[in-house]
Amino acid sequence: MPEGSETAWIEVIQKMDDVYSELVQSQTQVEIQNARLEETQAFIGSVLAAMTDVLIVCDPECRIQRVNRALEELTGLRENELVGTHLSEIFAQDCHADITELKARVRNVGQINDCELALAGSDGQPAPLAMNCAIRRDHRGRIVGMVLVGRPIGELRKAYRELDEAHHRLTQTQQQLVVSEKMAALGRLVAGVAHELNNPISFVLGNMHALKRYAKSIGKYLAACKPGHSPEELEDLRKDLKIDRILKDIGPLLEGTTEGADRVSDIVQDLRRFSSNQEEPVEQFNLSRVVRTSADWVIKTERNKPQVAFDMPERQDVFGRKGQLHQVLVNLIQNAADALAECDNPLIEIRCWQENEDVLIEVADNGAGIPPGNIDKIFEPFFTTKPIGQGTGLGLYVSYGIAQKQGGDLTARRRPGGGAVFTLRIPADAR
Repeated sequence: MPEGSETAWIEVIQKMDDVYSELVQSQTQVEIQNARLEETQAFIGSVLAAMTDVLIVCDPECRIQRVNRALEELTGLRENELVGTHLSEIFAQDCHADITELKARVRNVGQINDCELALAGSDGQPAPLAMNCAIRRDHRGRIVGMVLVGRPIGELRKAYRELDEAHHRLTQTQQQLVVSEKMAALGRLVAGVAHELNNPISFVLGNMHALKRYAKSIGKYLAACKPGHSPEELEDLRKDLKIDRILKDIGPLLEGTTEGADRVSDIVQDLRRFSSNQEEPVEQFNLSRVVRTSADWVIKTERNKPQVAFDMPERQDVFGRKGQLHQVLVNLIQNAADALAECDNPLIEIRCWQENEDVLIEVADNGAGIPPGNIDKIFEPFFTTKPIGQGTGLGLYVSYGIAQKQGGDLTARRRPGGGAVFTLRIPADAR
């Protein structure tokens, strides 16, 4: 064989080897891509099978291309039976016009949410769905169909109903917490309120005993005024019984008794407002008096009684819910008193002033203050630094809620010189 022919054959064989090698590499790449494709298909299939929402993929003419198991279960048909059928065939008769309109609308806007359509269920009963529909595009951006995702409305209604029931239970629990905290606070204040009631009641009782003695003297004198006694004898009896002094003293005694009874009535009304779990009407009242009453109730129950300094007008009229504000103020002053239990010179400073349309009440103490790590937690429910049995952790939480409900706010900060400052802001007119 000529030398040139051998060289040509060698080159041919080398080319064939190169082509074969490239074929092997291509086959390997194809197998790898097929494996990846199978994995992707399996992944997509598992996702579709796991979906509880209905999924329908259509071409531009609304012919079904793919569905998931959720739709198969609702219609009673397998995917191979559904593929190629028109979308309207699986929906109830009265939804056909909606499907035609849906096709046009989704082409214009690209996506439609919460459209209600009813499937023709496998049991013959329509199965309403809340559908979301979106345009499907290929890699070039051309419209190649639609994707519909829907959830049975029955499940949505059930979820909404459960959510509503949970919200109702939460509201009831919050109301119970408010009442519980009121009762706990009221229990702490009973001794102070009893002392508060004791003063006017003792005053009324003392006046009534005096009036009882006066009544006997006046009765004895009136009995002597019958015929048979001389004017001189009556005059002597009048002096002995001190009738003139009695008549002069009766007016002030009655006024004092009435004032004491009114004071008892006011305290009882304050107690009723404080402890009631009924919705209070908005009324006009003197906030300064409520502040002083709250402080009196708290301080009289303390063993280590702190000094209380007031900086507020004698009268600060507001429109609001008196009982609720009373509760907030009692909680704030009680917290200040608790913080001062171990202090040598305990002092609570209470300020009240009006700022534009709001009234602010500031309760400050010279105690240890609020640790930096707790400043963001103090209004959380059940958060307390007090020993077990000495605090519920609800006072500030409930107070914050009341302030918000009245259209105001409650804030806390550390006092630069030591101690804590709580500021209650409420509208001057909450009507």
